[in-house]
Amino acid sequence: MTYSHLTTAKLTTIANFFTQGTKAYKVAQMLKRSVETSYRVYRYLKTGATIVDYQQQYVSNKKRCGRKLAQLPQDEVVYINEMVAQGWTPDTIIGRGDRSISCNRRTLYRMFKRGQFGFDAKDLPMHGNCHPNGYVEHRGKAGQLGRSIYERYEDFPNYTKEFGHLEGDTVQGKHHQAAATFVERKSRLTIVKRLHGRDSQSMTQAVLELASQLQDKLKTLTVDHGKEFANYQTIEQLTGTQVYFAHAYSPHERGSNENRNRVLRRFIPKGQAIEELSDYQLVQINWYLNSRPLKCLNWHTPIEIFLLNLRH
Repeated sequence: MTYSHLTTAKLTTIANFFTQGTKAYKVAQMLKRSVETSYRVYRYLKTGATIVDYQQQYVSNKKRCGRKLAQLPQDEVVYINEMVAQGWTPDTIIGRGDRSISCNRRTLYRMFKRGQFGFDAKDLPMHGNCHPNGYVEHRGKAGQLGRSIYERYEDFPNYTKEFGHLEGDTVQGKHHQAAATFVERKSRLTIVKRLHGRDSQSMTQAVLELASQLQDKLKTLTVDHGKEFANYQTIEQLTGTQVYFAHAYSPHERGSNENRNRVLRRFIPKGQAIEELSDYQLVQINWYLNSRPLKCLNWHTPIEIFLLNLRH
């Protein structure tokens, strides 16, 4: 049974019976409370205190109840602030395990939400990524182009374990400028390239540069049905890479790419002009995306896994 605390009215009633000389156990029976509760109030009143004093003491005692806020040593606080400045989340800080932290992941999240580090938890990556109700996609579609993604499963049965399978997409900014994003599936390495236009020629040039940089390690490229990928046959002929197309309205079929795009939006929010970003800023964005440990990589960084596989 849930315990209910004495109200001011019941305390007044007990005080009246105390003044009249009524036994404490009889008061407890009338109020249907524990005998010890009545005796406790009686003992307090016998000291010469009043019900008002009792209530104030009760409020003071309640403030000391409950679990105390977790506090971390100063050296751990300094370390966490340094990692937060690099974009690390509580998941990453605890999971990476570069150094010991005197709390678990959930406690650290609560400390973030309370603002104990002067950091707004709403700024964490992936916070709020849904389209509003009634959202309509306005960009152009090229219809069904080349091979279906189902053929990729047949051609590469070990797709999830092999290195060299990329997912591609574009991120649009202000004035219809765009950047191409590519994610290598095994390492989650993300490559962001500036496009000179949101057309098939610009995208083809970006893929050719990428294939050259990957030293012939590029095996497949999985994309959506955007018109910028309409020139996929040229890509296949010049690079020897097979291009596969996910189904319409199925972003989950390119989940790694969509995930990285959401993180990228922290640096290129919708409405920002991509042409305003300098080459140095793009390099810094690429470094951030690839130097942060990920849970899916057992808390290694994408660049670590990528370089390890590139050498083999």
